[in-house]
Amino acid sequence: MTEDYRLEFAENLAGVPDSFRRFWTPYRMAYISGENKPHGDRPEDGCPFCIAPQRTDEDALIVHRGEHCYVIMNLYPYGPGHMLVCPYRHVAGYVDATQEEIVEIAQLTQDAIRTLQEVCHPQGFNMGINQGASGGAGVAAHLHQHVIPRWTGDTNFLPIVAGVRAVPQLLGDGRRMLADAWMTHA
Repeated sequence: MTEDYRLEFAENLAGVPDSFRRFWTPYRMAYISGENKPHGDRPEDGCPFCIAPQRTDEDALIVHRGEHCYVIMNLYPYGPGHMLVCPYRHVAGYVDATQEEIVEIAQLTQDAIRTLQEVCHPQGFNMGINQGASGGAGVAAHLHQHVIPRWTGDTNFLPIVAGVRAVPQLLGDGRRMLADAWMTHA
């Protein structure tokens, strides 16, 4: 009945009527508005990539811990299996990372791809670093590399039309599967 009301009286509401239905995701507003993002360039400003290694792997969604870097599930994934490779040290720029950090980021990225191939069987990957807020980094103060498994047809109309991403797997379940399989590739 509410749906009929909206359609019948749409011309009396604010905005331009269209034929699209709305999929409301208010929980995403905390991320979009920056509520959960660090508000400065120092670790003590609440950097999630500095806080995560202090927690248990399960609580922080950490898949693997290396010597200089670690691998964590993306809390706001583009799709299932989306992982981030992060140095433990709070560093924003790629050129500011140490040689050891750069080498381990590369090695853990390879290990992540191999693990995802075994567990998820993707048909491709997106990998990259968005450096700086203008470069698209959601957490610009702490360097991190994205490793995103891709499948033919995994991008559908939802992100384009509705601004929604369908992720068919819980993050904790994905972390557990990837962490269990990780050791065969390290």
